[in-house]
Amino acid sequence: MTRRELLAMIGTAAGSSVMYQAATSLGYAAESPFAGPPSLSGAPKGASVLILGAGWAGLVAAYELGKAGYKVQVLEYREKAGGRAWTLRGGDTYTELGGFTQKVGFDKGHYLNPGPWRVPYHHRAVMHYYRELGVKLEPFFQVNYNAYVHSKNAFDGKPQRYRHVLADFNGHVAELLSKLGHKGGLDGFVTKEDQEKLLEAMQDWGALDDNYAYKANAETSNRRGFEKDPGGGLSGEPVFSKPIEFSQLLQSGLWRAIGTGSGYEFQTALFQPEGGMDAGPLALAAKVKDKITYNAKVTEIQQDSGGVTVTYTDTKAGGAVKTAKADWCLCTIPASILSQIKKNVSSDMDAAINALPYEAAFKVGLQFKRRFWEEDEEIYGGITYTDLPISLIAYPNSRFAQPGKGVLLGAYPWGPFAYEFAAMAPEERVKKCVEFGAQIHPQYRQEFDNGVAVAWHRVPWTLGCFGSWTAAKRAEHYKNMCQIDGRILLAGEHVSYLPAWQEGAVLSALDAIGRLHQRVVAK
Repeated sequence: MTRRELLAMIGTAAGSSVMYQAATSLGYAAESPFAGPPSLSGAPKGASVLILGAGWAGLVAAYELGKAGYKVQVLEYREKAGGRAWTLRGGDTYTELGGFTQKVGFDKGHYLNPGPWRVPYHHRAVMHYYRELGVKLEPFFQVNYNAYVHSKNAFDGKPQRYRHVLADFNGHVAELLSKLGHKGGLDGFVTKEDQEKLLEAMQDWGALDDNYAYKANAETSNRRGFEKDPGGGLSGEPVFSKPIEFSQLLQSGLWRAIGTGSGYEFQTALFQPEGGMDAGPLALAAKVKDKITYNAKVTEIQQDSGGVTVTYTDTKAGGAVKTAKADWCLCTIPASILSQIKKNVSSDMDAAINALPYEAAFKVGLQFKRRFWEEDEEIYGGITYTDLPISLIAYPNSRFAQPGKGVLLGAYPWGPFAYEFAAMAPEERVKKCVEFGAQIHPQYRQEFDNGVAVAWHRVPWTLGCFGSWTAAKRAEHYKNMCQIDGRILLAGEHVSYLPAWQEGAVLSALDAIGRLHQRVVAK
């Protein structure tokens, strides 16, 4: 069982608050404490900071330190800024570890976000910079009641509408609790007065009739949808839909998917930048463009009492070896990469860097000749969940009801399935995802146009999706990873309690430069 499956089950059974606490203990969720960038007034004239990496963490640090008067230089491995927050568009070329190269064939205006793809409203730091930089946002639909939940072993492999499973699960559970209450099964657990309130609540929550039964009628159809929707004129009389039997629903396992939207990170509102997730980093990069050196592969980091020297190769100049120096160094390179770079840091920090594993994840973007999910099935945005190896299908949250082609996220598995897909050539990965997706949407076979597949543990600049902390590893190594080690300190999503989220990277950077500024001023 994956962490996500566990959290979804907890959310279904015990509610979002319990799931949030469980997620926090696993390092998957935490309240963003952002109240504004730190005050960096009084920076000594000429103080310099070398920043490694032009993702969210490095760019925010460069932007804020630059405004405060620090001399800043950024070294970025890639030819463009963004780090994990990148977007693949038609005409782009991507080469993964091992040499597989893919040229993206999407039509103009269509794209895939291989990394982060959504921003919760309470990720205040990222939202702050979106506002400050004028990045336009669109709604991101985490939950669409008209999307599907699917299991290859249930209902003869036919997908079920999310709203059917959600309404029927809630209704049957409410009926069961009501029966227990009427038979005295709750005596000793709640008072008589509370039992009456509970029964009233169950009747409302579960859409139960006057006999506290969950069955086909107007009220249940208003929750799960009608067999024939109400209309006008002589043919307008609706036909009520029939709920799924409780035992069949339980045995299907589809209830595992319906708690996802209860998670703190996934409760509305969520957003996405217009045109692609790289909009934020690219807007930041434009503010500090004179400070960034691209195509700079860091090979060594050395420090002494006087400063930091970083050796790097210019990947666009035939591998020419160059150096950069500064008083201080903020390193945002993922630990998966940093562990392989020669550096002189303390044994505690070195152990922390080496101890952090990274999750494997896999994404496929599929372009289709028409938006059949909207035209045929009335699914506008949101996510379909499945126990097939693809894990889910996510529908685009833009260009609604427009004619022509569309790109959806055709797979997003973690762990073993991600490794299995990555073992295939990219064209085979895409082919398999089309085959799996056709079990849910038969239109895949006829409407498929082209696709691109990204395995995160084969992305050269990250070698994994995000830092996968455990409670034990945090207790042993996290504080050492956060410390200012001589003249070097670290930042990024892996140096936060919001791993995998852009918010974690931004908060980590703001915390780091705040502490660094205090050290610089003190010296």
